Amino acid sequence: MGDYGLPVGVSLGQVAAVLIPVAIITVLLRLFPFVAMRGVKNNQLMGVLSRTMPVGVMSVLVIYTLFTSTGEPGGIWASLIAVGITALLHWWRRSAGLSIVGGTVAYMVLVNVVFP
Repeated sequence: MGDYGLPVGVSLGQVAAVLIPVAIITVLLRLFPFVAMRGVKNNQLMGVLSRTMPVGVMSVLVIYTLFTSTGEPGGIWASLIAVGITALLHWWRRSAGLSIVGGTVAYMVLVNVVFP
């Protein structure tokens, strides 16, 4: 072992030469979305996407879940019941968090207790 617990043949300068650019690139990549949003803040397309994308993404996830649940424990029935419970919770409270947690708990109970 070399100095600072590094393997033989690896210097502290070599480690810094790798870590510093990686750290800079990581910070820039995390900063980029916030800087980019300033330029499109009042863009009409971004306004439409911000209203329609959540519904579109949820629709795709629900359809994917229903089509792939035929071979899973509980089959399609557990998925359909859980989707129904999720929709009812959302209609009742209009809370995304409650809908997601409630639907997930309902599905887990259905596949582990009702349709094992």
